[in-house]
Amino acid sequence: MKHFIYFSAKAATSGKALSQGNLMKAGRMDIAIHSLIQGVFLSHDFREDVKFHFVFYGMPDPPKHIEIQVEEGTPINKKDVSKLIQKILYKYKEGKKVEVFPGCFVEKKSLLKVVEELSEKGDIFILDKKGEDIRKADIKDDCVFILGDQEGLPKKELKRLKKIATLVSVGPKTYFASQTIAIVNNELDRRDI
Repeated sequence: MKHFIYFSAKAATSGKALSQGNLMKAGRMDIAIHSLIQGVFLSHDFREDVKFHFVFYGMPDPPKHIEIQVEEGTPINKKDVSKLIQKILYKYKEGKKVEVFPGCFVEKKSLLKVVEELSEKGDIFILDKKGEDIRKADIKDDCVFILGDQEGLPKKELKRLKKIATLVSVGPKTYFASQTIAIVNNELDRRDI
């Protein structure tokens, strides 16, 4: 299983913030949406071997962890990703991990806690332009890739994450988060991972 963790310090943590329709004002939710699309969509199909994790630290109720794995019955299409995230956030229940739709969960959990749990399932990689070239990295079937929005990962968490993760780079340029995910998926596809 491949996991992507997308972190945003400002992405909204309530469905109400998304209901106003301005994805930029909802903490650049547009970046999150494009990242999910690149993570799980294929042309006329989905990547069923990918779990996509959002960790949002924005207002009004941080942190929120949303997990999405497309499976039969997951109500997902490219046009309505923001509505899917909105509905998932609306269904949050304090103290519980709630399955809102098949393969779609929401809970209150920090970035470090999400990574700690996933470290038991595979090797952890942080996408960073200073990292080792992904084409040379030793990547196994079970892997976890962490990336941030336009502001990156918080320095305090990054310092701790570097102790358990390998930094990998997708190339010499700085790419959008969604482009980075597409490049990682392409590399894994070429390796048949």
